Amino acid sequence: MRILVQKFGGTSLSTDYARERVIHHIARERESGYAVVVVVSAMGRRGEPYATDTLLSLIRDNGNSLPARELDMLLGCGELISAAVLCSMLQSQGIPAAALTGGGAGILTDEQFGSARIKSIGTDRLLQLLQDEKVVVVTGFQGVTSKGDITTLGRGGSDTSATALGAALRAEMIDIYTDVDGILTADPRIVSEARPLDVVGYAEIGNMARQGAKVIHPRAVEIAQQAHIPVRVRSTFSDGTGTLVTDQLSAKGEYVFKDRAVTGIAHVAGVTQISVKALDGRTDMQLQVFQTMARHHISVDFINVTPSGAVYTVFDKDARQALELLEAGGFTPDAVHGCAKISVIGGGMNGQPGVMARIVEALTEQSITIMQSADSNTTIWVLVQETDMAKALRALHAKFDLHR
Repeated sequence: MRILVQKFGGTSLSTDYARERVIHHIARERESGYAVVVVVSAMGRRGEPYATDTLLSLIRDNGNSLPARELDMLLGCGELISAAVLCSMLQSQGIPAAALTGGGAGILTDEQFGSARIKSIGTDRLLQLLQDEKVVVVTGFQGVTSKGDITTLGRGGSDTSATALGAALRAEMIDIYTDVDGILTADPRIVSEARPLDVVGYAEIGNMARQGAKVIHPRAVEIAQQAHIPVRVRSTFSDGTGTLVTDQLSAKGEYVFKDRAVTGIAHVAGVTQISVKALDGRTDMQLQVFQTMARHHISVDFINVTPSGAVYTVFDKDARQALELLEAGGFTPDAVHGCAKISVIGGGMNGQPGVMARIVEALTEQSITIMQSADSNTTIWVLVQETDMAKALRALHAKFDLHR
């Protein structure tokens, strides 16, 4: 069988029109000869009746004391509703379909409720249903433990479900449907010149996803890359092919994407920069600082360590607690609130002279101060004031000609 996995997010299932578009995409691929597995998220977003955040609010408003195991039982309900509704619609239009829970589809996880990891996927039941020419609709975001308890995979879990099922089934392709026409060079709400990318590499989109682009979850990209399965990020509301994510060679033996120095710009707002100086006579400053953050589950990022001190960032929401803990430990930290981390990402950046020079040039021309920087083989990060973020994104997008 030629197997295709399609994943539809909450906005793709939230209205009658959107669901009709979902049926259209499923029917088209069946007619093209694919055996289709469909992974669904909960319908809609925050405030809509079946969205995951709405289900969470039921607990917050009613005692807020539900244990993690029982909370996962509740959070899986949104996807169950989506799967049942879509299965009904398919049947009504003469398309044979079967709905399965994550556990029913063979997804076995560990017992880390709320952020479970997939241990294995048994495919016998899925393959039998596909051989019976049925569209198999699977609830995303969830699996089951060896004891039969429902687990959820954390934020972005439906993307992970889709790529994990694609890998287990040796699918030909995985399509991630969203409400945008593929992966863009920057956030179009800020950079009006942002354009869709035709093809990107796994490493590029993985970094973009980690650094603020929310089109696909980075864990899903890692699974697809390990399985060497191409992914397309497409819009539910058009028939465009979207963005192809792959590192595979074309039939001619050439890479199907250009080795660009810079592919896109991503950003994360709402962070605080914390600076801690080493105290006289103390050689364990870095150890004490980061152990304190770890003990209190405060995520740290953008870390620069020197013999004289440490500089790092935390989310604004964690800043007050982080500073209080440092002061209680005898340190005198400095903080800059309201910062933004900007990521310049490209698979061809490594070994390419002049990339950092152009970043500095773009920001200097706009009188934007770089508060901190770091780099990897595919990404250069800079920290700026959040008030300069939009201007910085536009300047960098233009400097690297990403609108072309």
